[in-house]
Amino acid sequence: MKAWRLLAAHEPLIYVDVPDPVAGPNEVVVEVKAAGICHTDVGYLDGTLTGILGFTPITLGHEIAGIVSELGADVTGFDVGQRVAIPATVAGPGTGTDGGFADKVKAFDYQVIPVPDAVPWEQAAPATDAGMTSYHALKVGGVKAGTRLGIIGAGGLGSLAIQFAKAIGAKIYVAEVNRGAWERVEGLGVDGLAENIRDFTDKHLDVIVDYAGFDSTTDDAIETVGFRGTVVQVGMGTERTNISTTTMILKQLTYIGSNGGTNEDCAEVLDLIAAGTVSSHVEIVGFDDVYDAILRFERGEVNGRLVAMRP
Repeated sequence: MKAWRLLAAHEPLIYVDVPDPVAGPNEVVVEVKAAGICHTDVGYLDGTLTGILGFTPITLGHEIAGIVSELGADVTGFDVGQRVAIPATVAGPGTGTDGGFADKVKAFDYQVIPVPDAVPWEQAAPATDAGMTSYHALKVGGVKAGTRLGIIGAGGLGSLAIQFAKAIGAKIYVAEVNRGAWERVEGLGVDGLAENIRDFTDKHLDVIVDYAGFDSTTDDAIETVGFRGTVVQVGMGTERTNISTTTMILKQLTYIGSNGGTNEDCAEVLDLIAAGTVSSHVEIVGFDDVYDAILRFERGEVNGRLVAMRP
């Protein structure tokens, strides 16, 4: 079968023939129907995140949805031909093991969850990371009905978070530097929209989730959140940033990192998609275009999510 392989940091992906995966006793082989392309993939290529990969060379692709094609001898609860997804984890396919930028991928049975029939493949794939991660961060931040919520970055994760927060009943104030995305964001029914979250200092925000993590966005969040507020860090656009410890102390704020989520989070996201409550803003590309699509992310040319799909 064909797979996109990363040989090492700072090297291009190569599209090569590799052996088909074979299911071990507790493993499931999935025929990949859709694989999401994520800014994290840029980090694997440019050296920022390469160190967390389980090994190299490795097949990337950690947002995976498809059809069960083989079951290990000890696997129960799944059937060949069933629609499934693989929630993204550091130990899972595309990071810890060979991933979904390939014809087939294998995972342990506990890493796989069913996908409702009402969820299209192009929505199922980003739900496994972008959807799960954005949803989990709101849970970590304690967002509930009436929460004054700030969201930094309205791309793939942020736009989903807006929809989740809307369903919860929060008041939502969004910072998005790309004015080309503003019409789409306004269409989601937000309560405020600006280029910088500092424009909402007077709103005394209870929670700010930074889905960007670029340059000064974390500092902006800390300076803007209200007294005893919470800042949740999700975005990893830059490895380090400068913040005011004085502001953190005087505000008595809580600063939390949030990474990924649980199978239960992902299943809840898929159910919300099936119900028509949320959806990712998706552009579909072919599997032959995976590497070019990652480079588009690196150049900042993506508004939403890119998903590689098979015909």
